[in-house]
Amino acid sequence: MVTKAGALHKDALRGKTIIVTGGGTGLGKAMATYFSVLGAHVVIASRKIAILQAAADEITQQSGIQVLPVACDVRDIKQVEAVLTAALKAFGQVDGLVNNAAGNFISPTERLSANAFSAVIDIVLKGTVNTSLSLGKYWIKEKIQAAVLNVVTTYAFTGSAYVVPSAAAKGGVLALTRSLAVEWGKYGIRTNAIAPGPFPTKGAWERLLPGNLAEQFDPKERVPLKRVGELQELANLAAFLLSDYACFINGEVITIDGGEWLQGAGQFSMLESVSPEMWDVLIAQAKQANEHSSER
Repeated sequence: MVTKAGALHKDALRGKTIIVTGGGTGLGKAMATYFSVLGAHVVIASRKIAILQAAADEITQQSGIQVLPVACDVRDIKQVEAVLTAALKAFGQVDGLVNNAAGNFISPTERLSANAFSAVIDIVLKGTVNTSLSLGKYWIKEKIQAAVLNVVTTYAFTGSAYVVPSAAAKGGVLALTRSLAVEWGKYGIRTNAIAPGPFPTKGAWERLLPGNLAEQFDPKERVPLKRVGELQELANLAAFLLSDYACFINGEVITIDGGEWLQGAGQFSMLESVSPEMWDVLIAQAKQANEHSSER
């Protein structure tokens, strides 16, 4: 039975302020919404302020608690620092960080330019470093116990063909998670990660499975439970890991994928059967979809 209900009591995050990067759409918005429903002050950040403002208004209407939208390109440390400044001005303190901002696309690796690699690595890995450093320095200086939650993928620890820049970047985030958990644990800063399997979001799936590719490679068929995840299930896990209920969990990476990676490592390995001609069509469709969607 799939439940869309929240798992924690309504005040589980009350009194906390949490920054969510990539918080205006998809997975980030789902997590931010539940954090707000649980009583947290939430700051959502991404590059497009119009999308952020619409999301903030929607979440506030649902939870009754102010949500702060701040435009930010996580690749720019100055913009990241500005998010922290805005959060402190609005709410006085920050207690949690969710590194969710991401970039990804499917392609044979030999078709990629150095700039294509950099586009993904700079957002996923460098962006996570920027936010973690900015918040970590603040927490250590102010002696604040806090929690970081990084969103990785199951192919961060298996690798996956056709999404090599993402696999490399997420692998780096995984190493960062475990390293900071040890180094910053003495400050009361917990660092964990979640590795989601297939959770459908319009923008991400249009880029990764453009055209009729989703029909040809039905993600449900790769999952032993024969279904994709519900966004509330992901939000439940994220909220728990940021809450005081999880204060002895540190340095862990929790997979939430219905057993997908155990059934077959490398989420995109099935793309081996795509012909060069079909790649031309799919990449064109992915570019078109990317122009009409925002980051995750």
